[in-house]
Amino acid sequence: MPLRRRWAALLLGVAVVLAVAAAGARAQDYNNGGGGDGEDEEEEEKPSFKAQEACNGAFLTYTFTEREKEYPRTKNATAQAFAFKATATVLNTMTEDLKAWQMFVGFQHKEILVTVGGAVLLDGTDLPANVSGGVTFAGYPMANLLNSIETAGDLTQIQAQIDITGTQFGVKPPTAPMPRTIKLSNPGFRCPKPTHKQSVMYVCCVKDPKFKAKKVNTTTRYLPRQKADLTIAYDVLQAFGNNYMVQVTIDNWSPIGRLDNWNLTWEWKRGEFIYKMRGAYTLNKEGPACVYSPAAGYYKDFDFTPAYSCEKRPIVVDLPPEREKDKDVGNIPFCCKNGTLLPPTMDESKSRAVFQMQVFKLPPDLNRTALYPPQNWKIIGKLNPQYACRQPVRVSPVVFPDQTGLMSSTPAVASWQVACNITRPKRRAAKCCVSFSAYYDDSVVPCNTCACGCGGGGGNDTATCDADARATPLPPEALLIPFDNRTAKARAWAKIKHRRVPNPMPCGDNCGLSVNWHIMNNYKSGWAARITIFNWQDYTFKDWFAAVTMRDHYSGYENVYSFNGTKMGAPFNNSIFMQGLPGLTYLEPITDGRTPEDPRVPGKQQSVISFSRKDAPNVNIAKGEGFPKRLYFDGEECALPDTIPKPSSAHRRAAAAASLGQIVMAVVLVMVVAVVDSLCL
Repeated sequence: MPLRRRWAALLLGVAVVLAVAAAGARAQDYNNGGGGDGEDEEEEEKPSFKAQEACNGAFLTYTFTEREKEYPRTKNATAQAFAFKATATVLNTMTEDLKAWQMFVGFQHKEILVTVGGAVLLDGTDLPANVSGGVTFAGYPMANLLNSIETAGDLTQIQAQIDITGTQFGVKPPTAPMPRTIKLSNPGFRCPKPTHKQSVMYVCCVKDPKFKAKKVNTTTRYLPRQKADLTIAYDVLQAFGNNYMVQVTIDNWSPIGRLDNWNLTWEWKRGEFIYKMRGAYTLNKEGPACVYSPAAGYYKDFDFTPAYSCEKRPIVVDLPPEREKDKDVGNIPFCCKNGTLLPPTMDESKSRAVFQMQVFKLPPDLNRTALYPPQNWKIIGKLNPQYACRQPVRVSPVVFPDQTGLMSSTPAVASWQVACNITRPKRRAAKCCVSFSAYYDDSVVPCNTCACGCGGGGGNDTATCDADARATPLPPEALLIPFDNRTAKARAWAKIKHRRVPNPMPCGDNCGLSVNWHIMNNYKSGWAARITIFNWQDYTFKDWFAAVTMRDHYSGYENVYSFNGTKMGAPFNNSIFMQGLPGLTYLEPITDGRTPEDPRVPGKQQSVISFSRKDAPNVNIAKGEGFPKRLYFDGEECALPDTIPKPSSAHRRAAAAASLGQIVMAVVLVMVVAVVDSLCL
C-alpha cells in the first residue's frame, strides 16, 4: 500500500476512536448529573447563561413555553385566539437587596392575562386583564429579593418566578409570540435593549450611576414612604399565631382631591377574613355565610356569627358621625365622618380616616411573623377623582405614642403603604362636564355628547340618539332644563340659526353635575367671566369646592365675588381654588317644577370672576383665551367642550355700534341724574 494511503487510513482510525471516546465521555457526564463538560452543554441549551453569569444587577428573563388554539376557530390568523403560557424571572445578582422589585413586560399581541403566579399587577387591575400595551408586575408574596452573599446563593430567596397564563392573538405557529421588551421598573436602574433568541428574551439591568436616590435608613430592609395624592397605611398593631390586629389609615394629600362616601376595597390573597372592626364596617356583613367559606374548614368549632366578612373582596365604608363615641364600633381617632375626606387646604382634621380590624389567617401562615397585606386596593367616592392605587410596599414601622400618656412610643409590628394617584378621566368616563358661552355669541356650546357615558335612558338611550354626533348648540335658557327636555329647544334654535338638524339627535352628556363658563365682557382695563354650577342629582354636595386652571393670563386674576377664591401654588400653578361662602357651602339637589308638566329645576350657585389686563395685556378674548384649560369640581376633572364660541363679523360690527350707543346712553343718563339732583336741592 502506498505511504500516502497508509497515513490517510491511520488518521481516519484515530478520528473514529476520538469520536467514540468523546461520545462516551459525554454520556458518562450526563449520567453522572453534570460537572465538567456537562456545564458547557447546559450553557448551549440555555442561551442566557453567559449573560447571567456576567450580570451585576438584576437579570430578567421571559420564556414563552406553549400555546394552543382557542374557540372560536377562525381562518383569519390575526383574529385567532391562542391560549399561551410563559414564565418570567427576576434574579438579584447584586451585593445588596433588590427591594420591591417591579418588572415591565411589553406585551404587543392583544394579550389578556388570566392567571399570574408569583406576582401581582402593579396597578391593581383585576384578572382577567387586557395588557396589550404592556404591564408591570410587582412581587407577591416575595416582594424583596435578598442578595446572594447573605443567603449562600439560595435561589428561593434571590430569584422570583412569574408564571403567566393568558390569551393572545395574531401570531401563527411556529413563530413564538414574544413581548416588545422587558425591563426592571424600579427607579435608579438602567436596562439596555433585551436579547431575543428563539422563545427566550433576557436582559441585565444595572444601577444608573447618575441616579441620585434620597438618603434612607440603610440599617433596615424597608423602603422609604412614598408621596402620592392619597396614601393608605396598613399597620399591624398586635400579632398572634392565627390572627392579628391592624390599623388602616387613609390620608388625603392632594390640594384638590376629595372623597365623599368613600368605598374601600382590596383582595385577600391567602384566605384571610375580618372578624371585628372599629371605626368602619363592611357593606355586606355576612357572618353566617362564613360557614361556607374556606376558613370554616379549618376553624371547625369557631363561631362565625359575629364575623364581619369572609369575602375575598370586602367593601369597607365609614361610620356616620353619630357613632363616633360608640364604645363597640367607634372610639377611634379620625373615624366616623360618613366617608368624607376633604383636601388638607380646606380642613386638615377632615383629611384623614382611620379604622381597625381583627384579621384571622389560614394555614400555612399560622405564626406571628407570617404577615401579608391584602393586594389590589381600590377607593372610590360619590363624585370624586378616579384613583389608581399601586400594590402595598413594606416601609419602616410607624411609631405610635404610648396610650398611657407617658413619654414613650411603641412601633408597629409591621407596616405597609399603598400609594394612590389621581388619574385623568378617559373620554366619556368623566363625572362632570363644562359648557362654554360668551357675550359675543348668542349660542351656548354644550357639554360633549356622552361626556359622562352613554346609555341608561333619560334622553341617553343610544337606540334613539346618536352617541357619536357632535353636540348641537343651544339657546342660553336651555341650560336650566334637563337634557331630555332640551330636544325641542335645540331643534327650534337650529332652525332659527339655519343649522342642519341631525337625525337622530345627539345623546346627552349624562353628567350629574355641569358647569357653565360664560365670558361676560371685555374692556381695555380687564374682563370678567361668570361660573355657574348645576346639580342634576338627588344629592346635596356639602362643603363643595371647585378649581379652575387658566392659561397665561392667570396673573391678571383679581377676585371671585360670590365664592371664596384663592390662588393655588405648585403643582397647581395658574389655578384658582373656589368654595362656598359661610352658609352657602351646600349645593342643593335637583327639585321638581311648579307643576307636574314643568321640567325639574337643578340646584345651582354662581359667581363672577374678574381679571385685569395690567399683568396680562395681550390676552385675546375673541380667540378663546378667556376659557379655562381645566376645571375641577370636588376634585374630579370635568370634561371640556371640543369647541369654543367664536364671534362673527356681523357681531363685531354690531358690537362697535352698540359701544357707541352705550356711550351716548351713559352721557344722557349722567345728565338726567344731574338734573334730578338739582331739582331735589
